This record gives sequence, C-alpha cells and structure tokens, in this order.
Amino acid sequence: MKYVVLIGDGMADYPLEELNNKTPLQVAEKPNMDEVAHKGVNGMLQTVPQGMEPGSDVANLAIMGYDPAQYYTGRGPLEAASMGVDLSENDVAFRCNFITEKEGILDDFNAGHITSTEASQLIHALNHSFGDIGTFHAGISYRHLFLYKHPQSSHLKTTPPHDIVGEKIEDYLISSESDGHASILNKLMQDSQNILLEQEVNKNRLAEGKKPANMIWLWGQGPKPQMETFQEKYGLNGATITGVDLIKGIGVYLGLNNISVPGATGYFDTDYKAKGKYAIDALPDHDVVFVHVEAPDEAGHAGDISEKIKGIEEIDSKILGPILDCLPDYNDFMLTLLPDHATPISVKTHTMDPVPYAVYGPGVKADAVEKYDEDSAEKGSLGLSKAHDLINKLLSGF
Repeated sequence: MKYVVLIGDGMADYPLEELNNKTPLQVAEKPNMDEVAHKGVNGMLQTVPQGMEPGSDVANLAIMGYDPAQYYTGRGPLEAASMGVDLSENDVAFRCNFITEKEGILDDFNAGHITSTEASQLIHALNHSFGDIGTFHAGISYRHLFLYKHPQSSHLKTTPPHDIVGEKIEDYLISSESDGHASILNKLMQDSQNILLEQEVNKNRLAEGKKPANMIWLWGQGPKPQMETFQEKYGLNGATITGVDLIKGIGVYLGLNNISVPGATGYFDTDYKAKGKYAIDALPDHDVVFVHVEAPDEAGHAGDISEKIKGIEEIDSKILGPILDCLPDYNDFMLTLLPDHATPISVKTHTMDPVPYAVYGPGVKADAVEKYDEDSAEKGSLGLSKAHDLINKLLSGF
C-alpha cells in the first residue's frame, strides 16, 4: 500500500465579495482535486486542538499523526531540527523573524522577503553584538533561529508576527507575569534596530526602494520535543516534499526522509512541477509521502486573491495531476488531499476553522460529494474528525 498526503498550506478560505461570495477553492480550475472528491470520501478535519494556536507547526504535526497536545513544545525547536541545530536540555529555541518596523508599527513580517544571502550577513552582525545573550542561526530568507539557555523562558507569551501586521509593536511584546527574561528579550528585539540599521545590507535595500530588515521578532519558542519516530509509531517509512524548514524539522523528529527539491522555495515562485516529480520518484522507496506546498498560505497572508487561486491551480495541474497518473501503477494506494489550516484572505492569518479533506483510492467507496471545496466537504460522509487520527484512519481503510 502506498499513501500520499498532499497538503496545500492555507488553501481553505471564507466566501469573498470579489468572488461573488465564493471561496478561492470554489472558483479555481482544479479538475484533479474535484476528481479526488468525486471518486473518494470527504469530510472536515479539525487540525488544531482547542486552546492551541492555529499554526502550521501544530496543524502539520497533527496531520502526520501526532497529537499536538501531547507532543508539541513550540515552533522554534522544530525549525532547529531542520537546520541541523542540536538542542541541549537547557536550550530554548525561538523562531527569529527579520521584520520591517515603521514608526512603531509592524509593517512587514518578512522584511520584503529579504534574501538568504542578505540575511546571513545580518545574522553575523547580531551574533557579534549580542553573543553574550544567546546565539543566532541563519535560516532561509526572513526565517531564522535564536537559542537562549534559560529553560523557564519556554513559558513566555509570544506572538507570531504574521498575526499583527499593521499593529503597534509595543502592544505585542513578549510578556510574563513573573519572568524577568521577558524584559531581557524585549530589550534585545528593540536594541536590534540600532545594529541592523547600520548594516550595509539595509542601506542598500533602502536605496533600492526595498523594505529594510530593521528589527528582529522572537516567537514560537520551546525546548526539544520527545516523540517516537513515524516508523516506531505506525510501522511505516515516509518522506517529506517541502520547501519550508518547519515541515522539514517535523520530518527530522519523526525520522522521515526530507527530500531536497531544487526550486522548492516555500513561496509563490516554488517549482510545482519539480515537487510533483520528486513526490512520484519517492513512492517506490517509501510507504508514505507527505507533499507540502506553502504558496496558498503566503497568498492568504498577503491578501492576494489571484495568487491564492493561482497556487491552488498550480498544485492541481503540476502536482496532483501527475501523482494521480502514476498511482495506478501500484496495486493499492490512498491519496489524501487537504489544507493544514485556513488562511482567509479577509483576515490574512490562520484560523481555527476545520478544513475540507478528501480521501481517494481503489478500496474507498465514494460518497455523494462532487467537488473539492469547503461547503461540499461539509456534506461528505466522513463528518468532522480530529487530524491526529488521520493516519490511523488511513491504515484502517476508512
């Protein structure tokens, strides 16, 4: 048996006036997704447990079969694993964004999608200036890591920067009722402006009319998690296809094979065709292949309707279509299609809403659903389920 789980990050949405009160999934040309819904079974999946933040970390961990309430410790340590940064028992890993601050407002959570080359120079400057407080590790574009050797700081309250674009920074600084580390880390974020503004990278970006990476934002912290590998838990070997460090980090802890795909960027310009090809190539040697595509989520955060529709259509034609063409070569298979969470255009951030999912394979008896979208899936035979039960449901054949 072969299992493919195709995750269109943030695909789910709300009806939009600009689309005649339809969602991007309802207006996109996606014949392959509709075929999966028509030939398979459908339902709604609660990917984020009540009381937890609707982040991609929590949602994807659940989709891969691990209850976040039991296994999740924070986003930072997951990204540390993807970067090859080993955490000691005293380390707390913070996700560190380069952001653009403007007159006290969080103007851009990704600093105009600063390049990795530019960012690495800024990370070097931060380590030179603040190495006595903690250690910065360069990642990709605006996504980086900060290690802080104070275990109690894992309980601080931090806020994802993509949730507060356009808001006053002072209203969302790190907080705690009793922990002095909040003051230390808030001062670090604010003092970073003095260092970053003096760097040649930002002087050049400003001269070119680009947004500067003029402040860091720390969030999503946690200690190293403890969890069984996917093989130990489910008796299957698996692989990931993704351009996002977070998903790769989950893959490291789960013992999955993180397959590097040339051109997989985690943005609008990702190479969809390459992702489809590498997923197909991974099937002979793996029981389960998780294919993750970030672009619809980025479009949701940007409030860009056309890019979101385009991302859905690219997933459909360049990833899902080729996968569907190759699956009959195997004696038995199951393909699952879903978002990890909704990222509605109207709110530009993740929400707790259940997401539509469809499961298709030779042994699956189709229900009456005709198309893949939010409203149609609600009428499916699977009803509402918890995401961390998905793998067991697939193994039981539904």
